[in-house]
Amino acid sequence: MMPTLSVVIPCRNDDAALQRCLASLARQSLPPMEVIVVDNACSDNSAGTAARYGSIVVVESRVSIGAAAAAGYDAARGQIIVRCDADSRPPSDWLARIAAHFAADPDLDALTGPGVFYGISRPRAAVAQALYMTAYFLLMGAAMAHWPLFGSNMAMRRTLWCDVRNGVHRTDPQVHDDVDLSFLLGSRRIRCDPRLRVGISPRALYGVSNAELRLHRALHTLRVHWQQESPGRRWQRRLQRRS
Repeated sequence: MMPTLSVVIPCRNDDAALQRCLASLARQSLPPMEVIVVDNACSDNSAGTAARYGSIVVVESRVSIGAAAAAGYDAARGQIIVRCDADSRPPSDWLARIAAHFAADPDLDALTGPGVFYGISRPRAAVAQALYMTAYFLLMGAAMAHWPLFGSNMAMRRTLWCDVRNGVHRTDPQVHDDVDLSFLLGSRRIRCDPRLRVGISPRALYGVSNAELRLHRALHTLRVHWQQESPGRRWQRRLQRRS
């Protein structure tokens, strides 16, 4: 049997993109049990759009994607919690692929896959894919000694979230929430499926200030967790588990 799926979408003032994301979710070959949109202090009509599409609206007043994502995970009732962003564009078989992974492997704790940039030329998308997406998985994977989750395209068992929820830094607005969560999963079984893809917005690539902010948050998140356990120690533990 396929597991039940809860889709969580943190959102802050992203009404137009959210409409397209929810429309994509409405066309899924395997419908989710529920879609939860987290209103992270929105001043636009994002909450109204979510309600119009039949989504559950959860309000999180602390302006932080970590706090918003965690609030959505807390509210989820499905066996599998699926996460994407308001500007994600999942293909119609996205949820079916996710459910199939977990149905086929009862020991699988979490699943992730890459994003594919939409709205830009193919050559530029290919370069961005290598410099942004591939670099994320390789560098963050090396930093934490296992596959990282990618927030725009990830899923985990609800039981896993219940186990680690008290460890995430949901009140720190400077942490990357997906990296923060990933650091807590060192002993868990995580799979990265390169064929499990969603469309992601290229706006992450625009502007020096945007890039600086992302870099700052990444380094901050690494420092937070490396204070608790160094990369060398994390790799040592992983090799010991495999031996």
